[in-house]
Amino acid sequence: MKVLVTGASGYLGGRLCHALLRHGHSVRAFVRRTSDLSSLPTPSSSSAAAALELAYGDVTDYPSLLAACSGCHVIFHAAALVEPWLPDPSRFISVNVGGLKNVIRAYKEMDNTIEKIIYTSSFFALGSTDGYIADESQIHSAKSFCTEYEKSKAVADQIALEAAKEGVPIVAVYPGVIYGPGKVTAGNVVARLIVERFSGRLPGYIGHGNEKFSFSHVDDVVEGHISALDKGQPGERYLLTGENASFMQIFDMAATITNTKRPWFNIPLFVIEVYGWLSVLFSRFTGTLPLISPPTVYVLKHEWAYSCEKAKRELNYNPRSLSEGLEEVLPWLKNLGLIKY
Repeated sequence: MKVLVTGASGYLGGRLCHALLRHGHSVRAFVRRTSDLSSLPTPSSSSAAAALELAYGDVTDYPSLLAACSGCHVIFHAAALVEPWLPDPSRFISVNVGGLKNVIRAYKEMDNTIEKIIYTSSFFALGSTDGYIADESQIHSAKSFCTEYEKSKAVADQIALEAAKEGVPIVAVYPGVIYGPGKVTAGNVVARLIVERFSGRLPGYIGHGNEKFSFSHVDDVVEGHISALDKGQPGERYLLTGENASFMQIFDMAATITNTKRPWFNIPLFVIEVYGWLSVLFSRFTGTLPLISPPTVYVLKHEWAYSCEKAKRELNYNPRSLSEGLEEVLPWLKNLGLIKY
């Protein structure tokens, strides 16, 4: 089957392309001319790379997207801006909302030759879960947003739901906090925080450290996407989340696995927020996006815990435990020279 993957050069998209090729699909990777393609298969690294085709463009550029869709049977729409903060917040809407609108428009213009759209949403699209565990029935209240990214994904989620009601064969999947091997980008926040922790730049727990997040190993999320292609029902939503845990537990597990000391104090969130504002100010001069920004702190003040029982039941989704995932991630970071222990 010929599939189009938007966001193919990204952290999730690159690994999705590899997996689709392993499953025997032909892949057209939709990338920008300026994209770093190091995460994609190459002829020298994989015999399956012969089944990989590059299509250049941008999800905000409709003609290039429409051309990329030609001849494809399935669209995996994984393209997104995954940052807690950008100097130009309007980009979140143009990419995360406008990109989805363009995918839906392309489907309609191609006279239903696209059989299915697998849309990569986010747990942020469903909203926080302070004091409880949510499932796919939760709809974002839209009363407040911690980040512009969260707002854009919540708006896009409503567009996806409306499109499904109109008969567009869209299946929405909602990963949690994705972690694992791959690019150490904003989309791989666990790896980035572990690097900061072991470098000594993050010597303590973040805030209270006990707010629950749902952590998803990147390869489990990839397999969940492929299962959504085979088994997902159009109009349905599937949480591709995993173990609900705190960042305190992440740091404690990392200390146990590496036989190193645990942090012995908590860094108050107001201190991290001040650091975030300074980082934002510094980034305006350097052009480098900050690791910590005030919106990051707003996210950390809430819980984001979810159940993936529906995906387990209907997609045979089988997420690994957090400790199992970290036992893979830590040696990988060490081999890259990013951490020492």
